[in-house]
Amino acid sequence: MQTYLLIGLGGALGSIARHWCNGAVAALMGVSFPWGTLIINVLGSMIIGFAAAAMRDGGFLPANDGTRLFLMVGFCGGYTTFSAFSLQTLTLLQGGQWLPAAGNIGLSVLLCIAGAWIGYMAGLALVPSG
Repeated sequence: MQTYLLIGLGGALGSIARHWCNGAVAALMGVSFPWGTLIINVLGSMIIGFAAAAMRDGGFLPANDGTRLFLMVGFCGGYTTFSAFSLQTLTLLQGGQWLPAAGNIGLSVLLCIAGAWIGYMAGLALVPSG
């Protein structure tokens, strides 16, 4: 039961963070392209990559299963927005905006994988040598 509470709390905090971040990005960059969703997904990918490396046994911040589930399943699951990405891309396609839709797909896939790799490498870099 504690596991589900940790995941639920992380998910709630991640969802709140996503809503705030999306609003902040929209205020700065407008809403003609889903920049907020893209940025959120890249940051979430970086966070989960970092956590995977840093919080593992022997990592910079070794953590128990509950902490990893709170952050990686709960927070990152609530924070990242793949369903929003899908709907926004569909909306672009339905509006005949093929190039922005393709850009959203390409940027999301490439940048999120790069974000996960950057986060993972950052987490590994913090492991003390020796």
